[in-house]
Amino acid sequence: MELAVFNSVDRDEAIRTLTPCLDISRWVEDVADARPFTSVDELLGQARQAAEPFTPEEVESALAHHPRIGERPKAQTTEAAMSRSEQAGVDPSDDGTAAALAEGNRAYEEKFGRVFLIRAAGRSAQEILASLQERLTHTPEEEDTIVAGQLREIALLRLAGVISEGENA
Repeated sequence: MELAVFNSVDRDEAIRTLTPCLDISRWVEDVADARPFTSVDELLGQARQAAEPFTPEEVESALAHHPRIGERPKAQTTEAAMSRSEQAGVDPSDDGTAAALAEGNRAYEEKFGRVFLIRAAGRSAQEILASLQERLTHTPEEEDTIVAGQLREIALLRLAGVISEGENA
């Protein structure tokens, strides 16, 4: 969607556009209500500011919509399509890596009580696995900070992919 169109749609349509980027109502509403934006950079700046900080409840709610790393979501939603694209570097036919990710996911969920979240876009399966193994050594408090940061990164990347300057920029 072009920025000019995003600026001009009604609030409900703006919210529907933003929600697949990050399903945290406060964030979505803050960004939608800050329109109009003069540039995508201004939009991303507002989105970044609205994401500082996320509450623990917001993080937990947002994680409910994220698939495990290495598992391709099958739903036909915009969010699922974004996730499939972001996880393109994880080859499900690589049995060794897939098994290591599955075991790491299980250990992470057992330790932290939530799915392992990482900005997968631009990372190889080996990089993701190395990060997963390193993050398993963290305390819950350290991990809370990292997860909130990963959510911000994912939201901003998705938003940058959804809203463009348009031809007249």
